Amino acid sequence: MKIVLLAAMLAATDALGDTDAEFSARRQAMVAEITAERPGMPGRFDARVTEALARVPRHRFVPPAQQPYAYENRPLPIGHEQTISQPYIVALMTDLLKVGKQDRVLEVGTGSGYQAAVLAELVRSVYTIEIVKPLAAEARERLARLGYRNVEVRTGDGYLGREEHAPFDAIMVTAGASEVPPPLVQQLKPGGRMVIPVGPAQSVQYLTLIEKQADGSVRSSRVAPVRFVPFTRER
Repeated sequence: MKIVLLAAMLAATDALGDTDAEFSARRQAMVAEITAERPGMPGRFDARVTEALARVPRHRFVPPAQQPYAYENRPLPIGHEQTISQPYIVALMTDLLKVGKQDRVLEVGTGSGYQAAVLAELVRSVYTIEIVKPLAAEARERLARLGYRNVEVRTGDGYLGREEHAPFDAIMVTAGASEVPPPLVQQLKPGGRMVIPVGPAQSVQYLTLIEKQADGSVRSSRVAPVRFVPFTRER
């Protein structure tokens, strides 16, 4: 059934009349937009990050009805009351992690799989966890179909991280949390970085950079005000 749904999504893309070349041109325009300078906000991202965004087909990670808007610089609904993040925020969060080619990264909140795909372009392996079962299943199949072999998708409670694969060089959380989950801090390597939106649900949160020092102590700093869907847990 899920394979049939994915095939239907691809067919719907063709029905829109957009060719790969047209989507590619829109993608390049999107990258140019998000790297433009913004007063008070970072705009100069590492070239590896912007090159990754220029390669990943964002239109393959949104529902058919949203594909005409895939390369606009805004979040889009993906079902189950979840969204795919604004491209600028994806670039910012990815850049803040300062990942390397041999790094192992944990992502909490797989969503449609777009952020995991961007990370997969940059690192050795991505371990991602999603609490919404249908989204996790769809993301797993989508990433496999698109050839991302270095991403492992799991369904579960992201607050607990993925201890079996810890420690991680970097951790990204793509939902707004009221606090920084202690298990995630524990699973971060000394010298590693975590990016997480922190603040009340349905209100302004702050994108927060967590840096774990060599002695295990933690330093945190606010980067920018953001608004993400709430961090949810298993009951």
